Amino acid sequence: MIERLNIIKERYNELNEQLLDPEVLKDVKKTKELSKESSELGEIVTCYDKYQKLEADIEAAKEMAKDPEMGDFAKEELETLEQEKEATIKELEILLIPKDPNDGKNVVVEIRGAAGGDEANIFAGDLYRMYLKYAEKEGWKVEVISEEYSEGGGFTLVSFMVKGKNVYSKMKYESGAHRVQRVPVTETQGRVHTSTATVLVMPEAEELDFELDMSEVRIDITRSSGSGGQGVNTTDSAVRATHIPTGLMVYCQVGRSQIQNKEMALRTLKTRLYNLKLEEKEAKEGAERKSKIGTGDRSEKIRTYNYPQNRVTDHRIGFTLMQLDRVMEGDIYQVIDALITEDQRRKLTGE
Repeated sequence: MIERLNIIKERYNELNEQLLDPEVLKDVKKTKELSKESSELGEIVTCYDKYQKLEADIEAAKEMAKDPEMGDFAKEELETLEQEKEATIKELEILLIPKDPNDGKNVVVEIRGAAGGDEANIFAGDLYRMYLKYAEKEGWKVEVISEEYSEGGGFTLVSFMVKGKNVYSKMKYESGAHRVQRVPVTETQGRVHTSTATVLVMPEAEELDFELDMSEVRIDITRSSGSGGQGVNTTDSAVRATHIPTGLMVYCQVGRSQIQNKEMALRTLKTRLYNLKLEEKEAKEGAERKSKIGTGDRSEKIRTYNYPQNRVTDHRIGFTLMQLDRVMEGDIYQVIDALITEDQRRKLTGE
């Protein structure tokens, strides 16, 4: 591990030297790549520096322990330093786990009402609100792409982009089928019904990841439909972008101008195509995909929200929390932290 850390530190210093070179700074793409790599390695180097200082302090404390007058104090100091060193080693082990290259990215999220009719669409709306609240707590920015309202309430489909620091590293665990158990508003007998909504979280495709060939894209301008306010409904501002080779289609109607909607539609289409590319790659890797927590597809039942018992259960890791009311207000930290911890454990043990 030390050998690997020394190589990382050497590379980090090399990167920072390159980023001071005026010739390198002239190349915007190269500068962006180097800055990204430097930022990723910086956290590891900071932790390694801390480890090296602890090693030096431990040696100093051992020397001090030889002095009869300082013996007791040095032993206490040594015990504290050894505990800190152990904790720092664990931190370094986690930092050295190969990172998902998409972890630092923004995401596009799609939520759809699935099995359960109106109740499924209402639940899709509840999940949407939950993620909006969570994003607000994290200090992330949300941009709505498309909203298809359901007559009975909620959404048949809502898609939005979440922008901020390391959004995908936390939101990637949300992909899959979410199941709700509760008494619907329309239920007169007081019976508990089970409905589902599906969530798909995709890392935003960046310029370096994927280049969209505009000759393969058809743009259609249409009149916006559904709820959205007078300004949206009275102009031909909605944009439908279709990728001809795959048939993938993105519809954007939320922006007030055609230009805004076209830009958002193309960014989303690019992300959908990048996600398709990732899915194909992961399908080839097969067994590796199965071991991951954060790659659930729409059909995989990942979580149950039980309202009568105020309980939320994540089935992938057997985690249960009796605080559903708080979770639906965006307080999903405990669930996501448990998923991250289990994901790290599996990677460390090679499961």
